[in-house]
Amino acid sequence: MSSRMSGSILLRHAGSRISTASAVSPAAAAWPLLFAGCDGVPAAMVRPMSTSSPAKEAAAKAPKEGGDKKAVAINSYWGIEQSNKPMREDGTEWKWTCFRPWETYTADTSIDLTRHHEPKTLLDKIAYWTVKSLRFPTDVFFQRRYGCRAMMLETVAAVPGMVGGMLLHLRSLRRFEQSGGWIRALMEEAENERMHLMTFMEVAKPRWYERALVIAVQGVFFNAYFLGYILSPKFAHRVVGYLEEEAIHSYTEYLKDLEAGKIEDVPAPAIAIDYWRLPANATLKDVVTVVRADEAHHRDVNHFASDIHCQGMQLKESPAPIGYH
Repeated sequence: MSSRMSGSILLRHAGSRISTASAVSPAAAAWPLLFAGCDGVPAAMVRPMSTSSPAKEAAAKAPKEGGDKKAVAINSYWGIEQSNKPMREDGTEWKWTCFRPWETYTADTSIDLTRHHEPKTLLDKIAYWTVKSLRFPTDVFFQRRYGCRAMMLETVAAVPGMVGGMLLHLRSLRRFEQSGGWIRALMEEAENERMHLMTFMEVAKPRWYERALVIAVQGVFFNAYFLGYILSPKFAHRVVGYLEEEAIHSYTEYLKDLEAGKIEDVPAPAIAIDYWRLPANATLKDVVTVVRADEAHHRDVNHFASDIHCQGMQLKESPAPIGYH
């Protein structure tokens, strides 16, 4: 009886030391086997203590398995698989991460570019002359450097859709109501304008003072438009409608200089060819043409949104033209 108790005490004492030791030699790890079969201690109950934790074993295996397998395991754990990359129609791999093949489209260049909303009400006239007053300093600063002008224009044009969509989103949450698809429509507009910017970044490399100007203009315009949309959505959309009319004019002048040879008609950037599904031999002229068509569609959407408010209705009461561009 005493030998049995002494064996058990020694076994418990040895097990506690082994479990708390930070590093154990192979010989020390194997010595509890000596108690196997002694005084009622079954051999099956006495096993060598593991000298490493599961986490350490996994860490030791990771370098051997390689970084790719480790990344797949992390993605699989979160349910996000990135191994299946999108493919083009010709079977080649899609290289863009900022947009996917199903987000590309062929621009409708048959849209009427001369359409104009005649300002009749006081609010319309204020919106019209506000936009006209912004054109003068732009003409003075950029003159006929239309590549840089387009880049600056798109940094401003991408703001209204995001601001309007954000405010409609918050309104929908507060009032527990649908937006009629207008949140998505305005976000689509903002994303489309941002893709214009990504395209012209490949054509015109901005200088340091132009980048500084973008930061200043974006800060001022974002806050001004945010406040304007809260006070009067119909005024805010009308301003954007007139801004898009000015954009059509600017891109038309850009095309005239390209056709006259004043600006070199370089090959179209690869991102533009894929986004607008242009032919492989497309040039800058083709890019400006489809961008101008996009601006004409944005003109129509914003004038239409303003007209809805002018008729005393809310945007949710009229279905949004999703995917109109």
